[in-house]
Amino acid sequence: MAGKRIFNYNKNSKEINDKQDEFFTDNSVEIEGDEENEEELIDIENDVLDDEEKDLEKTIQEFISSDDLDSSFMSSEESEQGYRCEKASENDVQKNCVEVTGITIESCTSIPAPINSIKTGVVAKIPVVLAEFTLQINVLANIELPEDAIEIKNIKKRLKITQCMLLQNTNVLFIKGFVRKNIDYSTRSHSNSEGVCGDIKHCTIDVPFECTTEVAFNGTLPAPVIPNTSFEFEYHRVEDLPNQFAEKDKLIEGDLSEYNQESIEYFNELPYCELVKSRIVEFDEYINRKTPENGIVPFEEKEFRKIEEKMVIYLTLKLLQNRQVLIPPQD
Repeated sequence: MAGKRIFNYNKNSKEINDKQDEFFTDNSVEIEGDEENEEELIDIENDVLDDEEKDLEKTIQEFISSDDLDSSFMSSEESEQGYRCEKASENDVQKNCVEVTGITIESCTSIPAPINSIKTGVVAKIPVVLAEFTLQINVLANIELPEDAIEIKNIKKRLKITQCMLLQNTNVLFIKGFVRKNIDYSTRSHSNSEGVCGDIKHCTIDVPFECTTEVAFNGTLPAPVIPNTSFEFEYHRVEDLPNQFAEKDKLIEGDLSEYNQESIEYFNELPYCELVKSRIVEFDEYINRKTPENGIVPFEEKEFRKIEEKMVIYLTLKLLQNRQVLIPPQD
């Protein structure tokens, strides 16, 4: 008779069961005997099977401890716990990392389309250049920062125009605007005799300016201003006179019981300005620089809060006016 015993390590140990089958196939034991010696044969068979079981357990232990054991032999709880730890670690890394989204934009094909234009000549209303000129504006400003600074790191400037008006029937132009400045400066947080450490801060300010200038019309003269007009008119009336006048006499006069008027209002085109370019030259000087009283700093480092600014602005403007222009026909 033959004996075979299967030993399961766990529910996921398919490879171990395969090892068991291979082992018993190669080491199967068959013990035969007659009925008289059956009990003795059974005892001998059990002894042989016990030896085979010990060999099998030894083989299984060697297989488990080997590097070929797959991670599938881990229990489901251990596997799930390891997955959660790995997932948590990935989430921690993602939280501390920047998110970048990028796409590739393909080029678009453009096909020229026919342009239908008027070739018979037209009258168009378009901007006409009256003058183009460059102004020099001198500005003096005093700036006080919100805290003590060590030095100015950078100043970014943007020029803004809020008013540019030509007084009609004259050549006087009124200009008003400001220069918006973003000042980057360094401050002192702590220091010693060898250096200063602090923060870079910024302050945004508007430096105003205004001026008037006489314009030389090097383009074309402005269109004449047409004034508004109004006039009154009335109708005559014939009335009878009192008794002290002759019967044939009549009172002929304007009708005072009504008021008649005609008025004409013209809406003239107002010249306007266009900003062409600006150039700013400035000199900033720190006022009342002093060595800090609290703390030690290198001997050449001082703090300040006030700035005296001298600025020259070269401003190029174009003066325009919407006018009706005859465009001749094309040949």
